[in-house]
Amino acid sequence: MQEILGQPQALKSLRAALDSGRVHHAWIFSGPRGVGKFTTALALAKILLDPDAGPNLAGEFESDPDSRTARLIDTGTHPDLHVIHKELALYSDNPQLRTRKLLNIPLDLLRERMLGGKTGDDRQHEATAYRTAALGHGKVFIIDEAELLDQYSQNSLLKTLEEPPAETYIFLITSRPERLFATILSRCQHVRFGPLEEDALHEWFERANLEVGERERAWIEDYCAGSPGLALLAAEYGFHHWWETLEPMLAELECGRFPDAMGETLAKLVDDFAQRWVKNHVNASKDAANKDGLGNLLALLATHARRSLHESCGGNGDADYWLQVIDLIRHAEQQADANVNLKQLLENLAVQWTHVAPQHSGV
Repeated sequence: MQEILGQPQALKSLRAALDSGRVHHAWIFSGPRGVGKFTTALALAKILLDPDAGPNLAGEFESDPDSRTARLIDTGTHPDLHVIHKELALYSDNPQLRTRKLLNIPLDLLRERMLGGKTGDDRQHEATAYRTAALGHGKVFIIDEAELLDQYSQNSLLKTLEEPPAETYIFLITSRPERLFATILSRCQHVRFGPLEEDALHEWFERANLEVGERERAWIEDYCAGSPGLALLAAEYGFHHWWETLEPMLAELECGRFPDAMGETLAKLVDDFAQRWVKNHVNASKDAANKDGLGNLLALLATHARRSLHESCGGNGDADYWLQVIDLIRHAEQQADANVNLKQLLENLAVQWTHVAPQHSGV
């Protein structure tokens, strides 16, 4: 846990729980994506599953990084650490799960990997959460992107949260805690993570040694807003190139002119991202990758709009214009959640953006 950067308040809460010897069985780690929530859950798993973990010279609980537990977790082979995410459906014996679009975490997947019970293929599964730990020192379940748990999954998870098995710890990792039921939230300890401060982010960049040019690195540092995970994604998938492509088009929009190729260009950026993602990730879903690519593109546009709004509040521009643009992007995000056709969504966003442009003070 000493290697985790820039989350002093979150780590303080977690260390206090470890020091007390009464670690709660259910946790929600919430905050922006890519700021260390999942990494922290893995670090805690190394402590909770290690029979030899204990206070270091500073009195803080730690696990030996060279211990058997740490090695098994680092290689993804610890039998008592269970990481659940939507892509696991691709490895299911249930053909209904294997062929579904990977847009949420359905109940059948949770039954297979954690809760037990009968699934849609009429198979009965043992409840992994209630099984004796294979190595005899507890079990840890990490549900990544927990906001993707559908309503049936959340309802079924409640019983386990209310009546937890002994020495079983559950971590819900989410950037959208508002999508979790209030009954889920009330049964978990909630730890909030924030963007990294400038010094911590700079230290992370020095460690990461990204293979990008000086100009691109400066842009990524500014763009990622304290999220190392987003910085890695931006470097790997060329978000700086996205910005260089879009910047002149956005300038035209802001002058009330519609770039004819904008909708097509936006759709191509998303499609290129999705194709690379599927190529880089075995059994990845193109539909899910398209949705992720669209989310990244809208996030980039939203970042531009928010920063322009901030500048306009200083007297350099039209704040009302940028507020309308932010509303348009938010509406596009809602359409994406409703699975509106990607190309139509992006073309409509560009057209609507043009419609609000005449109110811009610079036009």
